[in-house]
Amino acid sequence: MALAELKKSIEDKSAKLAVIGLGYVGLPLAAMCADVGFNVLGVEVKEERVERINAGKSPIEGQEPGLAELLARVINTGKLHATSDYTKLKDCDVVLIDVETPVNAQHEPEYVALRNALCSLGPALKQSALIIVESTIAPGTMKRVVQPELEKASGKKLNRGFYLGNCPERVMPGKLLANLRRMNRVVGGATPETAEVMAALYRHIVQAELDLTNCVTAELVKTVENAYRDVQIAFANEVALICEQVGGDVWKVRELVNKTPDRQMHLPGAGVGGHCIPKDPWLLASSLQKGDMSLRLIPAARTINDSMPLHMLELLKKGLQQAELKLEQAKVLVLGYAYLQNSDDTRNSPSAALVRELRSAGTKVCIHDPHVTAYQGDLYELAHGSDAVVLMTAHDTYGDIDLIRLRKVMKAPIIIDGRRVLDAGKVKKAGFILYQIGISD
Repeated sequence: MALAELKKSIEDKSAKLAVIGLGYVGLPLAAMCADVGFNVLGVEVKEERVERINAGKSPIEGQEPGLAELLARVINTGKLHATSDYTKLKDCDVVLIDVETPVNAQHEPEYVALRNALCSLGPALKQSALIIVESTIAPGTMKRVVQPELEKASGKKLNRGFYLGNCPERVMPGKLLANLRRMNRVVGGATPETAEVMAALYRHIVQAELDLTNCVTAELVKTVENAYRDVQIAFANEVALICEQVGGDVWKVRELVNKTPDRQMHLPGAGVGGHCIPKDPWLLASSLQKGDMSLRLIPAARTINDSMPLHMLELLKKGLQQAELKLEQAKVLVLGYAYLQNSDDTRNSPSAALVRELRSAGTKVCIHDPHVTAYQGDLYELAHGSDAVVLMTAHDTYGDIDLIRLRKVMKAPIIIDGRRVLDAGKVKKAGFILYQIGISD
């Protein structure tokens, strides 16, 4: 099937699609493509997830408006089917890859899932199929990793046996479907003609601009935009630390700074998590060859943001000291284990870093999160006998805490608020010792 013919089949929705990786990106993407009329095969290595999806039940919890209903609908119509069998991809005209692309302890890309997907896809790859990598990857990865791995696994050559493109995802948990519909997309093709065919596909589901370009530009745009966010958050966090030292209130400072035209100071907080921001700056940095240049800003931002859970620990120590308690003797309730408010996504959770430090110090730790199955339960029962509560995630439910009830069940009255969810006046009126990030004690 030539590109022109492939484009026509995409436009009339007769092309068969496959999505490899049915996580936070791949599952809503597969469901949306099925909902507009494509026959979609979802490939997922986790058998329990495959079974749940084929039963019409979303494995993604937390607040995801419309996703559960959409998934149930497309499974019921038969437009979407999940499998762990790569051989079923042999009839697919377009394959989209949405797998994790983490970095290791040395901040280098680990493309285990991506390489495995390419290796498994290769033998089943249909002649003239279009493969689109949506996973975030370091600049140059399409050329250095994806193309050679796929050529080796399939025995086919780029632009003769298959076509290749990179269209980085731009979604956030809690807004998956909305982001897929309304966020602009950078459509990078190995050739301009490939980019045009890719755009024909995305026009079925994206109600925003499609910017056609080449693969390396698409790779750069995605890693740069998340590195930008990381640097901006690091600035906000450092300002918060300054405010604590000099007697300021970072939240008021931010409000007034942002009244100036063209200023948009980000939110400070207890840490930066998720699959993207903690690692995408390192993906951008990894594209450089050794000796090309010395990076300073990106590593500094990463250091600041990674240190924020430790700063929460320091605030906790201050609160305990004020109550004449020691860290190793304390019982602490951590509120929120997902990295993002109203989500169940725990990847690179700042709470995990805090909990490790607390347990290492001998602190007894309990965890509550209304959206993470392992940590659901009655907040007040978990708080019983606690010396301190550390609020790490700005879930909506935490804004409605009954402070009087909480105070009655706790042993000592300490609250550390890492997201400024709680009203300071109400907290103190309820008899608590309160420390908030970015506010002088």
